[in-house]
Amino acid sequence: MLSPALLFVAAIAGEDPIERIAVQGHYRSLYVNEAPTSVSVLTSDAMGQRHGTHMEDVLNVIPNLNFSSGSSRARFLQIRGIGERSQFVDPINPSVGILIDGINYSGLGQAAQLFDISQVEVYRGPQSGRFGADGMAGMLVLESTAARAEFDGFWQIGAANYGAVEGGVAVGGELGALGRARLSVYQQADDGFTENTYLQRDDTQSRSERIARFNVWTDLADHWQLRSTAHLYRQDNGYDAFSLDNTRQTLSDEPGEDDATMKAARLALTYSGAETHETVFSYSVLSTDTLYSYDEDWSYVGIAPGWEYSSTDAYWRERLDHTLEARWLSTQPINVMGLATDWVVGWYHLSRDESLRREFMNWDTYADDTFNSDYESKRHALYGEVTQYVSDQWQLTTGLRLERYRNAYDDSNSVAVTPRDTMLGGRVSLSYNPAVGRMMYLTWSRGYKTGGVNAEALGKATDNPELEAFLLQRSSFAPEYLTSLEAGYKFINADDTLSLNVALFAQNRDDVQLKSWINRAQTFIGYIENAAGGKVHGLEAELNLELTPQLWWFANVGLLETEIEGFITEDGIDMEGREQAQAPGYQVNTGINWQVTENLSATLQIDSKDSFYFSDSHNSQSESYNLLHASLKWQLDAWRITLWGRNLTDEDYATRGFYFGNDPRDEYQPTTYVQWGEPRRIGITFNYAM
Repeated sequence: MLSPALLFVAAIAGEDPIERIAVQGHYRSLYVNEAPTSVSVLTSDAMGQRHGTHMEDVLNVIPNLNFSSGSSRARFLQIRGIGERSQFVDPINPSVGILIDGINYSGLGQAAQLFDISQVEVYRGPQSGRFGADGMAGMLVLESTAARAEFDGFWQIGAANYGAVEGGVAVGGELGALGRARLSVYQQADDGFTENTYLQRDDTQSRSERIARFNVWTDLADHWQLRSTAHLYRQDNGYDAFSLDNTRQTLSDEPGEDDATMKAARLALTYSGAETHETVFSYSVLSTDTLYSYDEDWSYVGIAPGWEYSSTDAYWRERLDHTLEARWLSTQPINVMGLATDWVVGWYHLSRDESLRREFMNWDTYADDTFNSDYESKRHALYGEVTQYVSDQWQLTTGLRLERYRNAYDDSNSVAVTPRDTMLGGRVSLSYNPAVGRMMYLTWSRGYKTGGVNAEALGKATDNPELEAFLLQRSSFAPEYLTSLEAGYKFINADDTLSLNVALFAQNRDDVQLKSWINRAQTFIGYIENAAGGKVHGLEAELNLELTPQLWWFANVGLLETEIEGFITEDGIDMEGREQAQAPGYQVNTGINWQVTENLSATLQIDSKDSFYFSDSHNSQSESYNLLHASLKWQLDAWRITLWGRNLTDEDYATRGFYFGNDPRDEYQPTTYVQWGEPRRIGITFNYAM
């Protein structure tokens, strides 16, 4: 294991002076050092330095951003210790959202492939005023590389250990009357990191993933512009991650699958002919078809005669989203109470229909328990924001969002409920710019996410009057709210050789939606309740520094302290004062980038993460860890060859954990079981710029 002292000697940075990066996640394009919120940006160069092909490969670069596995890809994210960890039967509203080219992929983190993504923006803290119910704790915004007027592009091929191969092409340019367009196509595959010793296979956790993205920017007429987007994503992955021995050797006789087909399109029409404002109309559609299945017993018949059981669990889920939005934003300030004022107003509608078919098969009795459900979520929102220029140095921004939801649910267990409510969020920011390249801000914000239904719990309780009475009181749960107070300082020096962003925050959670488990009358049931509050406070800091013209250093640091309030598990464990799940006390990413010669550069970086609790319903924890990554890049004209390695010391670290009994060899004694993160990866990639 790497010593903590090394964390302050190794880091990553850009080869050029610090780039002033514009972010798109606000209503208007802003530079990072002008945004009055804690936001991090990963450029394509930064992602390439650790050969990030999926978002989970680069998550540890971002302060206070974590993820949970439980699938073949990081599907759910946590920001500042807040976010979901899994989904089984019941529909959920994620706390951390994902936008890709303006399309809402929240709850579908497997789609966050990074090929030809120009940058990733990570907004921490409540973002509901801007993004609605899917941005309560934060938001990730991914943008494809924009097309240029001149033809350009590149192709890429590569290989790595564990049977990994990849290939992709991105090309764009002017297409006559159609406008500027860019197409990206990419395929990757590997054998996975698991050996199934029972089946004598090393590919039961294999991955095969394909993406295609097409973006067109068209000038329809004077003052009318149209951006058209189309996405196609296909995932055919195995799922065989958990071992009774807590190793990378599994014993499953029926390995699972983690498959997905996603199709999406978006049209964004902008009218800029008005003298004082511009108008944007957008419509997007997202269709997904996923299968998530696993061998529930993680073993085979005969492993412990008389004790074992054999069963599989499979979830087919279809989702269809339709999103409409109309937005008007000023192009020149108006006078309000003697102050120059920019403004934004808008209307938003989301229709999300989700159907589920679950098949639980008991292979001992060949009993097939099939469950079906339908979920129709409707959301309508009105929002507005004004920015007042109090002086040349002071700005005041005030925004509100009013959102109404109606979540209609029914299933094959005769459960039919329709939670509904109205939520209010927004922000107030005061920023001070004493000089060019310097900014201080104070931001109060409030985020929210919708309530929902505990349908699985109700369905399982229908033949147990006592249990049914208990769970009827918890048939649905209310919205959760997150309130934050954040103070920040941002600095870039005049010659772009030093930048510093620091944010201090304190957050309060109300009506926290925490997962509880109940085991009565041989019935094991999970449900969500608003039984708790929570407090979160901490720090985020990002530093970039030129040590010499050839040597750069940076460090990204997240410190976090969390606390659960007023929550007692069904087993009687009082969680008062305990840290929240998926909330490590510190996260550090630091390293150097060395321009060895004109054509050769080297990168060394380290991720360090504190231990964290896997769940709010039990006290099992991960271990802290340090991961070492490196790359060597050779550039010759249009060719670039990159040798890269992640987790070079081959550390074992957990990304998901459960606590229960599942091993018949010890008569099902409760045990902490974990899913392991990525082992040592070494590969080579060839790029050719066209």
